[in-house]
Amino acid sequence: MNPIASFRRRFAFILVVVFLGSCAGVSIEQDSPLQIESTQPLAAPRPQLTPAHDLAKYEYPSSIDPEDQYLFYLHGKIIEDQGIPAVSPEFGKYEYQAILEQLSGYGFVVISEGRTRDTDGVAYARKISDQITTLIEAGVPAKNIIVVGASKGGAIAIFVSHFLENEEVNIVLMGICHPDYVEDLIRDKIFLYGNILSIYDFVDEFAGSCQELFSLSEGRGLSKSNEIVLDIGTGHGILYQPLDDWILPVVQWANNDSK
Repeated sequence: MNPIASFRRRFAFILVVVFLGSCAGVSIEQDSPLQIESTQPLAAPRPQLTPAHDLAKYEYPSSIDPEDQYLFYLHGKIIEDQGIPAVSPEFGKYEYQAILEQLSGYGFVVISEGRTRDTDGVAYARKISDQITTLIEAGVPAKNIIVVGASKGGAIAIFVSHFLENEEVNIVLMGICHPDYVEDLIRDKIFLYGNILSIYDFVDEFAGSCQELFSLSEGRGLSKSNEIVLDIGTGHGILYQPLDDWILPVVQWANNDSK
């Protein structure tokens, strides 16, 4: 199967459930990289953003300053399903706004948007890749660009890296490298490019190590890689809060402090 078709198939099978699982008394996270089909009804339509959750200041900038650092934050699927606010029965509120504000506090121009329900991950990855290319063509050094993807956002970030084929862009993959997903990527020869950091919690049943994907990508555009396994114990729940445990490594990676 063509790699792009395979990726779309994996999203159709992979990123869609906890809300439904919780209704059945089964602990299945809504952002899970391994999800199952369900005959139960979908969650209610996404609510509109309220003024308190206005994301306008995180839109792609109308003017580009080559001296700035640009951080793309790609959220988990629960935001697609519920809008803002989004609440997991297992992990609580997805503190999307707080995460963006915390990242902005470190001087980044943060770019993020609430994706629509069941966003095509491949098409969205191409969109982000095009936006990054525009930044680079406007004079922004590739090393001053970082893409941070959580859960489904991490899956999208993998394809952003693959499409860009840029050895200097920084990528952070959070809570995504489940062994089954990595097996698909390796089979389809989806290579990583740039400086890649993987972060996940040691009890995250929906994620795992990206090391095999790193090995696949060595000598093909992967400049540097590292992996941090957090000892927090909340599993996929680490993605729901702006914890220093992952925020600080992201900042250090963006500033080349830990490479």
